[in-house]
Amino acid sequence: MAVVKDLIAAGNDGSLCFGNYELPEKTKKSGFEVKGDSYKVKTYSASTRLEKNDSLVYESEPGTAVQDFIWNENGLSFTVECPGDCQIVLGLADEATYRIIIDGKDTGMMETGMGGKLVLSIEMPESGSSKVEIQRA
Repeated sequence: MAVVKDLIAAGNDGSLCFGNYELPEKTKKSGFEVKGDSYKVKTYSASTRLEKNDSLVYESEPGTAVQDFIWNENGLSFTVECPGDCQIVLGLADEATYRIIIDGKDTGMMETGMGGKLVLSIEMPESGSSKVEIQRA
């Protein structure tokens, strides 16, 4: 897996790829249109943030590279790469319950509050990337 040199790109399957943790300074790209939605990404070594129509979708510390990001009403899935462990905040549905699966291992259920935020901490394996699946219960 590699960082996204254009900061954000869309796949033929409707997935998104975004983020470049190798950048020393904050860089952003806005107005990226996919299926009528406008995306904005801000990324660099310390953080990566993705917004859809001005609402938080994904934010990580430190910065990450994300591949195959697919998001719908039932949850989302993506592969995240980072040179070390990372913390990820996802903007999901308010007051909902989600099953968290990381690298094929069910890590349990988590609930979002009124703001719809879900916080994950990921310990990166030696490969430097992890597959994350979030399924609405």
